[in-house]
Amino acid sequence: MPVTILLVEDDEVIRRSVAMALERYGYRVTAAGDGLTGLEMFREGGHDLLLLDVMLPGLDGIGLCRRIRETSMDPILMMSARGDALDVVSGLEAGADDYVVKPVDTAVLVARIRSLLRRATFATGSAPAAPAAAAGVSAAHRPDRADQAHQADQAHQTDRPDRLDRSGPRHQRGRLFFGDLAIDTGGLEVFLAGEPVALAPTELRLLLEFAAHPGIVLDRQTLLRDVWDYGWDGDSRVVDLCVQRLRKKIGAERIETVRGFGYKLRR
Repeated sequence: MPVTILLVEDDEVIRRSVAMALERYGYRVTAAGDGLTGLEMFREGGHDLLLLDVMLPGLDGIGLCRRIRETSMDPILMMSARGDALDVVSGLEAGADDYVVKPVDTAVLVARIRSLLRRATFATGSAPAAPAAAAGVSAAHRPDRADQAHQADQAHQTDRPDRLDRSGPRHQRGRLFFGDLAIDTGGLEVFLAGEPVALAPTELRLLLEFAAHPGIVLDRQTLLRDVWDYGWDGDSRVVDLCVQRLRKKIGAERIETVRGFGYKLRR
């Protein structure tokens, strides 16, 4: 089955052009023109990723993202017409994994989608079928940086358990312990005081990256590269907002801010 994307965009021209562009890359796209219709289509299920515009009639993209996050950890990519700081921050705080600014270059959009799908694959251990290029779109037309990120991602995932085993925290039956925080590196599960913690795929990858380097400060650009698969400069607000969400779930004191440098996981 091809990867299915739910696109919610009220501008018909943009909606059609984005859908056609993604379909040329082999994705299956279902589309809605307003937030409430998008919510209904989401509840019908069958989507691997959601692409949401911020400005939507009825239920805006921020509200739609919050409603989706009440029941789902599916990857969410927000689209903002202006790249306005408030739009970006609001979307990320609502639970979005990443964002793009319209008008968005198709190669950049596809690279971001691939990155989100790889993160979701890593967190769940299963992946939707990779889309094949439709007629007229060869591999040469695909973004090289996304392909390079994919190769790096495979190597990153392959050596992750070994890296975690050398990191220093207490181990017990395949788990890492940081106080009452337990990370099951094989089952990709997290427990706080014995209770399971529901993390979005990006939050889980961020925590695992911190756990691989306990007590070591990781700067934002390193995290963008290793967690978000950005082979180019990204917006550090993505990192900051994801750290905030992670702190709310595992305890604010566990991830320390080192002002002017980045973040570290306390041992």
